[in-house]
Amino acid sequence: MRWLQRLFPHPVSFYQGAAFPFALLFNCLCSLESFSVRARYLFLLAGGVILAVAALGSLAVLVFIPALGAVILITSLGPREVHGPMFFLQMGWQTMCHLGLHYTEYYLQEPPCPRFCMTLSALMLLTQRATSLSLDILEGSVDTAWGSPGGRRSWSARLGAALPYFSYLLCFPALLGGPLRSFQGFRALVHGSRGGERRRCFWPLARSAVQILGLQSLRVVLAEAVRARAGLADCRRVQCIWALWSGAGLFKLTYYSHWLLDEGLLRAAGLAPDLDQSPGEEGSDADIWTLESTHRLSLFARTWNHSTARWLRRLVFQRSRAWPLWRTFAFSAWWHGLHPGQVFGFLCWALAVQADRRIHAWARLCPRSRALGLLYRALAWLHTQLTVAYILLAVEGRSFSSLWLLWNSYGSVFPLTHCILLLLLSKRKHKGN
Repeated sequence: MRWLQRLFPHPVSFYQGAAFPFALLFNCLCSLESFSVRARYLFLLAGGVILAVAALGSLAVLVFIPALGAVILITSLGPREVHGPMFFLQMGWQTMCHLGLHYTEYYLQEPPCPRFCMTLSALMLLTQRATSLSLDILEGSVDTAWGSPGGRRSWSARLGAALPYFSYLLCFPALLGGPLRSFQGFRALVHGSRGGERRRCFWPLARSAVQILGLQSLRVVLAEAVRARAGLADCRRVQCIWALWSGAGLFKLTYYSHWLLDEGLLRAAGLAPDLDQSPGEEGSDADIWTLESTHRLSLFARTWNHSTARWLRRLVFQRSRAWPLWRTFAFSAWWHGLHPGQVFGFLCWALAVQADRRIHAWARLCPRSRALGLLYRALAWLHTQLTVAYILLAVEGRSFSSLWLLWNSYGSVFPLTHCILLLLLSKRKHKGN
């Protein structure tokens, strides 16, 4: 069992793995004509409640309260009034829970409870689904039929009509992880027939299992190599590059395997992202090839956790009249919990993306040979990967002590280079104008 714990050290992996048989059972039942749409919604909702209680214990109440509040807002307010209260309810509740984590970590100086950390993760995902649903209602793509006098219903009818919303918010394959899906896509998949899809899910699941085992094995090997070398506190110059890259590599491998596991669970239930044909929702959160090969930091930012990046763009970027990029990254820091390392890391990321756009726009105007073009791409790739590693260590370190250690390392050269180039190119653009 020790090797299994080393491959899957995070408790979320255990509970996601335990949900796989029930996801496959749901997929099989959906191929039966006797398994009604109402029964499908009830199965997903009951599974979510049971999984929340099993994984979070008594802290599951912290997830049930905002889910109930979200459905009450949907059934009580009109389409044009629901988004604002929904946003402040979800973010306000999530922020209060994050403040409890701050109190435990920084005031009491105690390690946080693993169940509480999983609860915060579930709350963040619930905020995504609730605000995405409220935006759909605001934009008219989801019709609740409760915003007008002609759409009034009895409370029993409202409870029956509210079942899909409860099921969407507490769906057990997406409760602890998984890419964000739209409510329209979720409803279409639940209502559809899955006989053919169930037959096609074996090989994708087998491929995902092999990828997850490979990534986790690579993470174990890299962790052993990291232990054998100096860390950021003791390294100098070239060693700092290794410490920066390897430390961030451990986090990236963990993220990739979690994303693949989450998508595999959705695929087992017949709710996989590639089965949803809604426009703009294609793509995997774990697009490893693009993330590891790109020399554009802006492309990395759009690809990293793709469904979350798309949600942030829709929720903040497209609705901001001024400074949309900075507001998006600032909101992302708030959504993640406003730890010192997170605030520094996301603002540093925004600055680096802004500089990256200027740098590549300027480079396209400079004439160069094929050899110089290849050299430019290689240096840009290396600088992008090391800048991402610096930002990732800042965000994951979270505390002032780890942030101070990172700032005093040689790794600070990479974000500072972006800052200097941004200033130089801004002055050049101003002179050109």
